[in-house]
Amino acid sequence: MVRARDDRRHATGAPAAATPALTVHVVPMRRRHLRAVLRIEAETHPRPWSLSLFMSEMALRSSRAYYVARVEGLVVGYVGLMMSGDEAHVTTIAVDPNWHRRKIGTRLLLVTARDAIRRGSTALTLEVRMSNRGAQEMYRRFGFRPAGVRKNYYVETNEDALIMWAEDVNLPEYAARLDAIEAAVPGHTIVDPGGRPL
Repeated sequence: MVRARDDRRHATGAPAAATPALTVHVVPMRRRHLRAVLRIEAETHPRPWSLSLFMSEMALRSSRAYYVARVEGLVVGYVGLMMSGDEAHVTTIAVDPNWHRRKIGTRLLLVTARDAIRRGSTALTLEVRMSNRGAQEMYRRFGFRPAGVRKNYYVETNEDALIMWAEDVNLPEYAARLDAIEAAVPGHTIVDPGGRPL
């Protein structure tokens, strides 16, 4: 299940100013990040994941990968990945509401897609709310295409989920797509040495 929302709220409650030279650090999610992750989770999802669910997901290191995006030490977004054979499922992605329109979600998805490919994936999949056109547009830039609908998937609102797939992500053409997306993102994305370099 992916619960996408490319959001933008600063911990102080003040709107983040537009800064073309934004530097975002993407690092593996750790327990110390979870307070901020849970705050974002509560602000962006009607039915937020619990601390225990995040902890159990993070413990499955061989089949899961979770990352947070940080700006000046502040956690502004996160993403999760589940591996299943040669397929990778984006389980969740969210960005703090005050940090929308800063390409945080794009940066997180770049790191996640490259990690999935490094782990041997040939396809990526996710679910997204039918009403979330902004997230769907971002996924289309990454080569995701609609492949079906899960009826009433989001039980808190009885909303359908659009199933999307990106195929052949292990081919050079997909690597070129990711490079082009990255080149269009202003500022810098730095991946922690404990994570996977861009």
